[in-house]
Amino acid sequence: MRSTSSTYRTRMATAAAALLAGALTLTACGGDDDDGGGGGGGTESGGTSVTLPKLDGQTLEVAAVWTGAEQKNFTKVLDEFTERTGAKVKFVPTGNNTSTFLAAKIGGGQPPDVAFLPQVGVLHQFAEKNWLKPLGAEAKAQVDKNFSQGWRDLGAVDGQQYGVYAKAANKSLIWYNTAAFDAAGITEPPKTWKEFISTAQTLSDAGSPAVSIGGADGWTLTDWFENVYLSQAGPEKYDQLAEHKIKWTDPSVKQALTTLAELWGKDELLAGGRKGALDTEYPKSVTQTFSGDTPAAMVFEGDFVTAEINAGTKAKVGTDAKVFPFPAVGSDSPVVSGGDVAVALKDGQGAQALLTFLASTDAAEIWAAQGGFLSPNKEMDQSKYKDDVTGQIAKALIDAGDDFRFDMSDQAPAAFGGTQGAGEWKDLQDFLADPSDVAGAQQQLESNAAKAYGAG
Repeated sequence: MRSTSSTYRTRMATAAAALLAGALTLTACGGDDDDGGGGGGGTESGGTSVTLPKLDGQTLEVAAVWTGAEQKNFTKVLDEFTERTGAKVKFVPTGNNTSTFLAAKIGGGQPPDVAFLPQVGVLHQFAEKNWLKPLGAEAKAQVDKNFSQGWRDLGAVDGQQYGVYAKAANKSLIWYNTAAFDAAGITEPPKTWKEFISTAQTLSDAGSPAVSIGGADGWTLTDWFENVYLSQAGPEKYDQLAEHKIKWTDPSVKQALTTLAELWGKDELLAGGRKGALDTEYPKSVTQTFSGDTPAAMVFEGDFVTAEINAGTKAKVGTDAKVFPFPAVGSDSPVVSGGDVAVALKDGQGAQALLTFLASTDAAEIWAAQGGFLSPNKEMDQSKYKDDVTGQIAKALIDAGDDFRFDMSDQAPAAFGGTQGAGEWKDLQDFLADPSDVAGAQQQLESNAAKAYGAG
């Protein structure tokens, strides 16, 4: 079994959840403040925080999972890198099976210069295969300066720094359509799972599809499970399941799946019912919550939801679209984080220069200004975020320091936690199709987990 390094399993504190909940009450519309608040290093007007080499005539290839609005926003960062260095940068979308895509490229002798890995488990697997190039001195200096120990540890394997966590995610958020809440007479967002189910029923009774789920993308379902499991079973069990030290047939998993079935098992609470949810990809799950003739009332996912709201709807974040913490299933709301780590797959000055730039406050602030983005860069100017809601979510993440739990499926071997149509993604899709079969889902999850971890 591939062991999961304790350096990237950080503690989740109750204070972090409380801080997040407090921050998310500040959902005022805006983001155009010019008071320079938020602290952090940042840059002076027209200045830069990092020196980059001239790379005229070079062409770099960057691979990442993003499409649509997320890809467009990232391109703004690459454009700035080109402006400063002269290097041309080609973006290559990997599709959802990032590890499979990259493994094929590497096997064929044509890896991209830089790739973003959405699973920390893949970072470890690639490092063990000697596919990654360590960070150079300049890139490592930016990482050491701008990131807390927890995020540095996430990008390291056996003490060697390979990655830059340039993009983070807070995956414990429920976004809601304020008009739907107003029409149903709901004045306060739910704080507990029981209240959440009751709120969904009230919304449904008032004529709104209550919850939009992007079940066609299995990764969204793993996020649902992780938040319920962390809040209900607690951080110790969460760590044990993440390492496969306990089996998916454990009673704690049964309890979490049974809890999920309270929502997933009620067709009237889901936009399009279970079949509709399984046919809905993540971007549509967001847009159908904030647009159309009969929009859904709520959608669960991370801070990056704002990118889809901004690009695909006319809704304004902070007024039409607001957010509350994932409801507490146990005693506290969960704090689950994710992120994309940039790594070099080729030697060369160009790849290292791009990693140096991605680790800088300059890149973080450009990216933040586009929306739908969260950075763990603690030195960036927090006022650069496109809207106040995202800025508050980012502040909560930074203030929490190392007190969070990293996405469980992203810690697993890719065969289990990061492959479209296989492993945990497929097993939870099957469970969404038939939430009554808890025992069958547990058996299938354990069978697939045992194979993947055993092959580690």
